[in-house]
Amino acid sequence: MTTDWAALGPIDLHAHSRESDGTDAPGDVVRAAAAAGLGAVALTDHDTVSGWAEASEAARETGVALIPGVEFSAQLGPASVHVLGYLLDPESSAFVGERERIRLERLERAERMVHAIGRDYPLTWEHVEEHSAPGATIGRPHIADALVTLGIVPDRSAAFEGILHWQGGYYQPHHAPDPAAAIGIIKQAGGVAVLAHPAARGRPVMRMRALGTLVDAGLDGVEVWHRDNDEASRRVLLADAERHGLLVTGSSDYHGFGKPNRLGEHSTEPEVLAEIVRRATGWQPVLPA
Repeated sequence: MTTDWAALGPIDLHAHSRESDGTDAPGDVVRAAAAAGLGAVALTDHDTVSGWAEASEAARETGVALIPGVEFSAQLGPASVHVLGYLLDPESSAFVGERERIRLERLERAERMVHAIGRDYPLTWEHVEEHSAPGATIGRPHIADALVTLGIVPDRSAAFEGILHWQGGYYQPHHAPDPAAAIGIIKQAGGVAVLAHPAARGRPVMRMRALGTLVDAGLDGVEVWHRDNDEASRRVLLADAERHGLLVTGSSDYHGFGKPNRLGEHSTEPEVLAEIVRRATGWQPVLPA
């Protein structure tokens, strides 16, 4: 049966829960999507699929279509690059192995950072654990939330602009695959790969002459409509998407109250989601009854 995605309502293909660095439970992300009037939402936590089951149950309750996904953290030279993977098989051996390696690396990195910060501020690992869900991939956002609770900084933004900034003196490097490798893992798992907010902070990935390489690796699309992509960069992205035959998506990158991004502030065209679903062979959307 073919789904009429246009009839469901607006589509937001990038949202996070507390299973990674959001503040809402996975089910609450879906319920918030329903309250915002969305017809479909993708749960794309960083390097984990642990929220899929709860989000799927909420989708069946609310009638919001769920697109299960993940956001891979990758590294291209000095630049952090994120790749969204939609409808991939979470039990793919390549995906399972990589996400476990990333999880352990992130955990060790977070512990190193907390230890360093704790020498100068009253921060402990227990404080950070209080701000993450059991089994969640702990990262800098959880450290930021602990710093806020302790009154060391006023909000997450201040934490990232100061103590947690890469030049703040406490930053620690961590493992991340090359984006082409991340795309390869998503494709091996039957998923669809979309480059997330590629012009964040005004630095489009294609200015690093990398887009062609990513297309060759199997990249399916680019997230153009996102608050972190400025207007000039969006024009560049749209031109490159047309030249390479890439899908164009739009999303909020919702994190609950951890960031100002609001569900549905940018959306994806129904025909684009239909093509994502058509290409995917690893998993299926959770559709309204």
